[in-house]
Amino acid sequence: MATVTAPPAAPPSPARRRSKMRLRNTMVGWSFILPNFLGFGLLTLVPILILFYMAFTNWNVFGRADWVGLENFERLLGDGSFRIAFLNTLYYAALHIPLTIVVALGLALLLNNKLRGVAFFRTAAFFPYITSIVAIAVVWNLLFSPDYGPINEMLRFIGIQNPPGWLTSPEWAMPAVVIVGTWRDMGYYMILFLAGLQTVPRELHEAARVDGANVWERFVNVTLPCLRPTMFFVTVMLTINSFKIFDLILVMTDGGPGQSTLVLSQFIFRKGFEESQFGYASAAAVALFFLCITVTVAQFLWNKKRSI
Repeated sequence: MATVTAPPAAPPSPARRRSKMRLRNTMVGWSFILPNFLGFGLLTLVPILILFYMAFTNWNVFGRADWVGLENFERLLGDGSFRIAFLNTLYYAALHIPLTIVVALGLALLLNNKLRGVAFFRTAAFFPYITSIVAIAVVWNLLFSPDYGPINEMLRFIGIQNPPGWLTSPEWAMPAVVIVGTWRDMGYYMILFLAGLQTVPRELHEAARVDGANVWERFVNVTLPCLRPTMFFVTVMLTINSFKIFDLILVMTDGGPGQSTLVLSQFIFRKGFEESQFGYASAAAVALFFLCITVTVAQFLWNKKRSI
């Protein structure tokens, strides 16, 4: 009896193979990013949504969160401490951002050269960024001591008879905090600028040198244009971090003397965790959030306009 063999199955069409490959790549991609999305949703997105809800309530931990509408925001407009914290935050950012950019970029330009021990100096410049903030505050409080600190002793040595009171003076407390903040952050942003400098083509510098451009002209016409993406990223991150400054001021001055160094983050901390006014503190946090968003969007638009 003759056996009948079935014809071989037709191979899948190219379109079907591409569809399966696309589905497989999509599933592999989602398997990598899904844990991050879950963490972002649970630890960031959900708390933000709760924050926006709490900003319209008068919740104080112990009772029920009653809806009060815009009452918290109207109270912020009439709160003198909030206005002082808002202006102090802008004051800190206006000093800290340009000073940190200049110092970090200067260090990056210096340490981008082939120097003996350059790795050690790069590490030394980055070390303050990973140092305990409490240790930093203790050391700098001693350095800024009005009577016995080395800084004022040096100023007296060069002829300044009445040096600043620094952290004990309402006028000089914020500049002192800015100096410490710049010293602490310059190493991190120096690393970012170093990464950007590595992408600057040497051929452009050589061509400019052949054309007779000096060091400053090469920096302005070659280095800075090539650093525009890095400069934009550094400016955005530095702006957001300056608006959110909290730990350094908390351990150095605690907002004093008086309210001369009180910033928005510390105002939120006081209202929420010290006075248990979580609804009011949430409204202040929403105001800080929109401040950061507004400045960031303005920087994006300005950078896009310059790139055209």
